[in-house]
Amino acid sequence: MGSTVKNTFKSVQAHGLLVLNKSPGPTSTHCLEKIKRGLGQKKIGHAGTLDPLAQGVLLVLLGQATKIASYLMEGRKQYQGLLRLGVETDTYDVLGKVVAVRDAAHVMPERAGAAIVQWLDLREQEVPPYSAAKHKGRPLYALSRSGQDVPVKRKLIDIYQAEVLHMDLPLVRFRVECSAGAYIRSLVHSLGIRLQCGAVLEELIRERSHPFTLDQAHDLERVLGEPESLGEKVIPLAAALSQYPSYCLSEDLARKVRQGARLQRELFGPDSGLMQAGSRALFLDAQEQPLALVELRDVGGRLQWTVLRGLFSGPLQDPDRLRTPLIS
Repeated sequence: MGSTVKNTFKSVQAHGLLVLNKSPGPTSTHCLEKIKRGLGQKKIGHAGTLDPLAQGVLLVLLGQATKIASYLMEGRKQYQGLLRLGVETDTYDVLGKVVAVRDAAHVMPERAGAAIVQWLDLREQEVPPYSAAKHKGRPLYALSRSGQDVPVKRKLIDIYQAEVLHMDLPLVRFRVECSAGAYIRSLVHSLGIRLQCGAVLEELIRERSHPFTLDQAHDLERVLGEPESLGEKVIPLAAALSQYPSYCLSEDLARKVRQGARLQRELFGPDSGLMQAGSRALFLDAQEQPLALVELRDVGGRLQWTVLRGLFSGPLQDPDRLRTPLIS
């Protein structure tokens, strides 16, 4: 007599960071929806979207970690890409409609390599017309798809590294490290303009979303296929913010932080006393659980740790106390 094996997995909301290795094709939102439905993760978000073409590091935030999305998105990004000279599309990548094909035979390897390095000099770029950037509340891609005029938007960027990895013209493989929010498609498009032949992005891999790398990433199908081990793959909230120094508070100080009180800079030893305005830290409660992400701010001529984001369950009990005198 046969027997039926029951699935004993019971979904539990996880709290922390899942470094996902997104595959090319699906949108970032599609990946999150599969985790939400397949693993019962009702509270979910991400820190920095990837285009459908792109693959690599996608930071998936679960539970309480959704509170730190904006702070994780601030980190530098590193990409490896493949571009093709002689082609232009409306989306600046190979998924778009071809709008021009040009002869790129005049472009010599030295000139193409120099154009990559010139990215280091860029301080702003044009936002692609097919992007999630908004104009009057509507994403640019929606305007483009409906045939409406798309306003030209520009944004400030920083390029920290730009190098050629391999060249077999008209193909160029490159690596670039940039500030958050930079569009690699736009870098490629602008290169095509400078070389007077057009260029399109064929492949893009996000290798790093500081401080998390592709080596730490998990494939989506494996995450979905091993629901019982989700907790082992999730980086706890405190570890996800390991780029900041952490301080464990007494129960009394933790209670005051929950109420919105500021704490003076020197409370946590000589190292904290050396920190300057704008420095950030992670406060932990007496059980070493994340309590708040804080920043040093000048308040009335004195530097005080001020709550940027509470990481405990529930809101600050009294937000008005952010304007009260510091606790000594």
